[in-house]
Amino acid sequence: MSHIPEFKNFIGGEWVRSSSGGTLENRNPANRNEVLGVFQKSTAQDVESAIEAACEAYTSWRLIPAPRRAEILFRVGEILIKRKEEFAQQMTREMGKVLNETRGDVQEAIDMSYFTAGEGRRMYGHTTPAELPNKFAMSVRMPLGVCSLITPWNFPMAIPSWKLIPALVCGNTVVFKPATDTPHSAYNLVKVCEEAGIPRGVVNFVTGSGSEAGTPMMTHPEVKLVSFTGSTEIGNTVSRACAPSFKHCNLEMGGKNVIIVMDDANLDLAVDGAIWGGFGTSGQRCTAASRVVVHKKVLKDFNERFVSRAKLLRVGNGLDPQVEMGPVINESQLKTVATYVEIGKEEGAKLVCGGNRLEKGEYSKGYFHEPTIFSEVDPEMRIAQEEIFGPVVSVIPANNFEQAIEIANNVKYGLSAAIYTQDVNKAFVGMRDMYTGIFYVNASTIGAEVHLPFGGTKQTGNGHREAGIQALDIFSEWKSIYVDYSGKLQKAQIDHE
Repeated sequence: MSHIPEFKNFIGGEWVRSSSGGTLENRNPANRNEVLGVFQKSTAQDVESAIEAACEAYTSWRLIPAPRRAEILFRVGEILIKRKEEFAQQMTREMGKVLNETRGDVQEAIDMSYFTAGEGRRMYGHTTPAELPNKFAMSVRMPLGVCSLITPWNFPMAIPSWKLIPALVCGNTVVFKPATDTPHSAYNLVKVCEEAGIPRGVVNFVTGSGSEAGTPMMTHPEVKLVSFTGSTEIGNTVSRACAPSFKHCNLEMGGKNVIIVMDDANLDLAVDGAIWGGFGTSGQRCTAASRVVVHKKVLKDFNERFVSRAKLLRVGNGLDPQVEMGPVINESQLKTVATYVEIGKEEGAKLVCGGNRLEKGEYSKGYFHEPTIFSEVDPEMRIAQEEIFGPVVSVIPANNFEQAIEIANNVKYGLSAAIYTQDVNKAFVGMRDMYTGIFYVNASTIGAEVHLPFGGTKQTGNGHREAGIQALDIFSEWKSIYVDYSGKLQKAQIDHE
């Protein structure tokens, strides 16, 4: 048996074992017999040490000019470019999605590093005329302090970069805990930060379960912000944990995203979008297109093309360049997908493609599921309302454009939506009337770019937006400053004539 590497926590600039002495295995979802490494089973004591290190480092890090902080973050991007292929290969082995997608995941971290480094020379506040004479008024940003970052497994380098890089450029220090299924990609990002020269204690990294390590990251009195991406159910727990001490709380949660296909749509293009949106990352994206609302005039034609394409998708190990869809992340998620397939059947939806776990031959050691499509789905069915987070798509008929918009909006989430149409008027009405944080015209529901804000409405989030310059609002506080050089006491509003 080959040597299995052990990966440690990063606390105060040192790579250290957990105080528990325990470790967690990191396994390949395409071959569960392959152990990629063991990671620390961290405890509240480890989190306490990490927060102490972050507190100590904050006193000096916040005083480093933002352009200097940004130069270090620019180096993070430079290093990631050099190691992109290596990190992508490791990510595919760790979480299963195909190699082209993991390359994109690393690229997103590169893009975020470069974009946010540029903000180190801007981070603009405002100057504005004061209402009284001989008085100057302006606003500036200031950092929060120690930030806890808790990230999911489906984008194990991109999503951490959305949080880590803006937090650092604003002058905060961080304690970062990745999902237990994907600690290696997070480890790689932290190692790059160390190599780039980020000072000791500014970035701290602990691995372990949410109950053991995640909870103290949310409740510790020195933590000023908790930034979490994951399910709406866990997000609710995070929000409640932050509420008693009024911690800032940034939540990016679930989605039940929709593609609307109108009767004038380019159907081949719409099918391309539905395939990519529904089965990219095996449907394990918060922006996955798990619903397709189709105008009844083109429903039969669309269904035939969609099912035909889905049946041709090659499922397998994401390292194989011929494979188009990898495994789901673990046994638990595979069982969730299977449960929803049964729910769809029981609800009366018509299973027209897939529906089964793949277990024979090359699939026997992994967590593989067929691309699955239900047609004749009622919009109130559970499969059309609840987030499945797997390769299951519901096709829902609509009589007209207005009904399609109504169906599309009638879920508790509001992350991403798309419309396929050649009618510019319908496109603009869709832009206006879809109550989502992201909207696409003649493109799928996935493909966000780092220079625009990312996030959603309703139970998708709590109003914040990651990425873009809007991310700075998560990781900084506004301070308004008034300088009175009149030499006398002036009373705003009262001394107004």
